[in-house]
Amino acid sequence: MSKQVVIVGGGAGGLELATTLGHKFKNTASVDVLLIDKSPYHIWKPLFHEVATGSLDVDMDGVDYRAHAANHHFEFQLGELRDLDREGKSIKVNPIQSDNGEELVPAREVAYDILVLGIGSITNDFSTPGVKEHCLTIDTTRQAESFHKKILNEFLKIKASSENKPLRINIIGAGATGVELSAELFKLTDLIKTYGFTKISRHSIEVNLIEASGRILQALPERISDSAEKVLAKLGVNVHINTQVEEVLANGVAIKDGAKISSDINVWCAGVKVSDNFASLGGLQTNRINQFDVKPSLQSVTDDHIFAIGDCASLKQDNGQFVPPRAQSAHQMADTAAVNIANLINDKPLQSFKYKDKGSLVSFADYTSIGFLSSMAHKQVFVEGWVARNLYVSLYRLHQAALHGYIKMLLLMLVGRINRRLRPRMKLH
Repeated sequence: MSKQVVIVGGGAGGLELATTLGHKFKNTASVDVLLIDKSPYHIWKPLFHEVATGSLDVDMDGVDYRAHAANHHFEFQLGELRDLDREGKSIKVNPIQSDNGEELVPAREVAYDILVLGIGSITNDFSTPGVKEHCLTIDTTRQAESFHKKILNEFLKIKASSENKPLRINIIGAGATGVELSAELFKLTDLIKTYGFTKISRHSIEVNLIEASGRILQALPERISDSAEKVLAKLGVNVHINTQVEEVLANGVAIKDGAKISSDINVWCAGVKVSDNFASLGGLQTNRINQFDVKPSLQSVTDDHIFAIGDCASLKQDNGQFVPPRAQSAHQMADTAAVNIANLINDKPLQSFKYKDKGSLVSFADYTSIGFLSSMAHKQVFVEGWVARNLYVSLYRLHQAALHGYIKMLLLMLVGRINRRLRPRMKLH
């Protein structure tokens, strides 16, 4: 009887793991690999802000899970995780419905021998009043596309209006997503006037980047924060540090001392957590932000037949720090999980995961990039400008190589260059 490896979540880690295991067991009839995701296509999460502003088109740049599965020797099923039955070794999946609510596939159970949770994370609203009612988020490609449509609709209003009133956008949270989104919005104003929106300019938007801590990009070295703030100021972003949002309103945010920062659109980009829907999934041990506690082998501390990787996994390192929720963490975890799942199946010893911080890069659209690399001597090498921009792009290319191999990655890079000549520089609908 074959063993069923079920991976829930096709993000950076989950899809790379399914691809690796698909090839590893393609000639092994006793092992089947199944990937389940609630979306039919994959977009690398660090690029969601580009989907939100139209720089990236999911229809052109996304990876179709079904096609990818067929090419890489695993099975894909569309579905959203609802519950976990550890005793029966099965997961429960929500029904699939059409856009008008018609049930296409009923709720179902999927059996597993080994389960991998790669369900990612969402933004953490910290129970702030008004976030759910009055804030947009870009946790998924669907949400990013909704944001893009709203921005285009607002620009249509500006185009048709006789007033010269700017579109006010509050971005709450000055981590990498908030900072990169701020820059992408100004790139959008630079590009869209090429396509008939002649009234639109950088003065057509007013971007407020609101951060509760003492500096932007709090998780990165202070030198990068300082450089990033100068870039944003040059673009025209209003940066508000040490500014705690008390409540989100329909027309802005209320901060301490009764002050208010007015807006037409609020976007929440502060903090991360795993969805509350999974806070007690199958009785697995989780932390305060619902991440699954795992051993160094990436197995759940509660159940050796369940692994967790990427943003949804909580692993304390030897230095006392936890593995950060980054794309490079998911990539590295996928590599270790692939080895350990094969070893578990073959009754071999499991490896311990060792996170290697290779640095961080922040992109300011096409204007510049800033970041640092970790050297062999564990020193931080600061990079910016053209060098940093090319390194930032190379991270995505490495992700493509992990999915498709280097030859196809090079072909995709070539197609991308051709498309930039043939297609509009931004999605216009």
